[in-house]
Amino acid sequence: MFARFLGTGRRRVIGGALGRTLTLFSAAFALWVVYANIFALPDALLVGILFVCGIYALLFLHVGATREAGPRPTVIDWSLAILAVACGVYFYVTREALASHITLLYPLSTAQLFFGAALLALTLEATRRTTGPGLTVVVTVFLAYNLWGHLIPAPLGHGYIDFGSFIDTLIYTTDGVFGVPIQVAASYVFLFVLFGSLLSRAGGAEFMFQLAAALTGRSPGGPAKIAILSSGMYGMISGSPTSDVATTGSVTIPIMKRLGYSARFAGAVEVAASTGGAAMPPVMGSAAFILAEYTGIDYRTVVFAALIPALLYYLGIYIQVHLRARRLGLRGVDQVDPVLETLKAGWIFVVPLIVITIALLVGYTPTYVAVFGSVSLLATSMMQKRTRMSPRELLEGIGETTMRMLPVAGACAAAGLVIGGLTMTGLSMKASGLVSLVAGSGDIALLLLAALITIILGLGMPTPSAYILAAVLVGPAIASAGLAVLPANMFLLYFALLSALTPPIAVAAFAAAAIADEDAMRIAVTSVKLAATGFALPFVFVWNPALLAMGTWPEIGLAAVGGVVAVSLLANALEREMSWLRRGLYLVLAAAAVSPIVLLSATVTAVAVLYGAYVFRQGRRGWAKPESGAA
Repeated sequence: MFARFLGTGRRRVIGGALGRTLTLFSAAFALWVVYANIFALPDALLVGILFVCGIYALLFLHVGATREAGPRPTVIDWSLAILAVACGVYFYVTREALASHITLLYPLSTAQLFFGAALLALTLEATRRTTGPGLTVVVTVFLAYNLWGHLIPAPLGHGYIDFGSFIDTLIYTTDGVFGVPIQVAASYVFLFVLFGSLLSRAGGAEFMFQLAAALTGRSPGGPAKIAILSSGMYGMISGSPTSDVATTGSVTIPIMKRLGYSARFAGAVEVAASTGGAAMPPVMGSAAFILAEYTGIDYRTVVFAALIPALLYYLGIYIQVHLRARRLGLRGVDQVDPVLETLKAGWIFVVPLIVITIALLVGYTPTYVAVFGSVSLLATSMMQKRTRMSPRELLEGIGETTMRMLPVAGACAAAGLVIGGLTMTGLSMKASGLVSLVAGSGDIALLLLAALITIILGLGMPTPSAYILAAVLVGPAIASAGLAVLPANMFLLYFALLSALTPPIAVAAFAAAAIADEDAMRIAVTSVKLAATGFALPFVFVWNPALLAMGTWPEIGLAAVGGVVAVSLLANALEREMSWLRRGLYLVLAAAAVSPIVLLSATVTAVAVLYGAYVFRQGRRGWAKPESGAA
């Protein structure tokens, strides 16, 4: 019986009067968050507290304690929701004392200890219900280390921390629950999720699928290419590989199977494409906002840096899909609308993305960029009857934002607990020192170890939590090796993303397995192959930062073209039938094409481009002939 409480809880869809009341509360809460961000309420700690308490109240009513939970909230659910509201009311009533409180200087009162401990317990339960045991166990271990780590001998032990100081640091400062992750969740992430909710409500997901079909549907293996583009576009806004697979995969995977792709390959294409969405500018996922806030790097700089690697990631998947389609003789889709007609019918969805891009280029903060995008979407959606939202649909769309934030807020609050605990005990520096010691003096060994640790931390975890844990535990070790801040953190972000498709957990693969009716591990292994570019890219842009738009324009241009050549060679080496000697040569040339040695990179790139042009003019003689067999 106890095992039932180790997994995630069941997400409820509450109807009736209670459901309508909660929808109104969710919408009102979302509007308050928008107001708090636009008018920049001064007390960041109080805003974070009210945000978390409001989210928790809704979370415990909408997410049951177990997967077998009933359709209506239980007494325990109501009790936890009421406790969350009580915490919020207490903190609001005592906000003046909270503002003047000096951490660790004055002891906490009994009431402060009680409500602080209650909020800590609520955070653990909210994390368990929304993300499962992985992150919950990690957080619990770190909290236990804070309280009893003084019993551990040096060098891992630390000084004694009493319970009052423990609660004071984790709850009543911006170093714990209400640290950078929850601040980002309550601002940038929430506002972009609002944009995504309104876009979906107006029909944006359907438009993205239609646009992807118009662009690639008629080419060989069209449905798989549709999955790549539509999942990338939708994932850019959703930022969640698992939800992206569930949303777009329910359409694309069955179509790919009907065309002739195996269930394994169809599911893997969707998983690989969905995983990369959170790294695709201009929106990117919540982890990118945390990266910008945590490192102090302007979000616009992060967006520009992410563009070339994201395009190369999807190019790698696209080429592998195309090669397999040609090899198996798979055709495209016959009936698709022309691109111009699709854009003409769906221009109302293009305009908000253009507005977001321009606002980023001009230099507006992510807060205003998201607001401008939402306002422009509301304005353009009113111009067509099929996309015009009624007051009820608009209210539901706004309320849906709060619902989508439930797992994000829980994960970010839990990550804040880990950060606060690591700061309190100094474990982050000890862990980084241990990583550096194990890796030795070699940068390659250090990066390999950092990648492995990040993937392990991310198994079964949301991307934001995986990234922030890696940044705190491994980041200082990478920094001590002399690597630049942006490449180092983009390195960690990519592997935090890729943990969603990496066996043995591979949460995105399990979501695809249910749709494809295939073994999740087979899908995961194939998706790793399709996403091979993503596993190689972080090492490349640490080696050659020009791929992150760091350098002169000629350097960036050469890196981009060299990246295209390298990805093409890698995809051919993975997908085409050839000798191992030739395969090894392709991989060596791929590495040379993105080398920071300008002469080497330029020479290999030029030769590859000329050879590619020759093959193209000769009628693509390099393609393998169609053959039978499952994909």
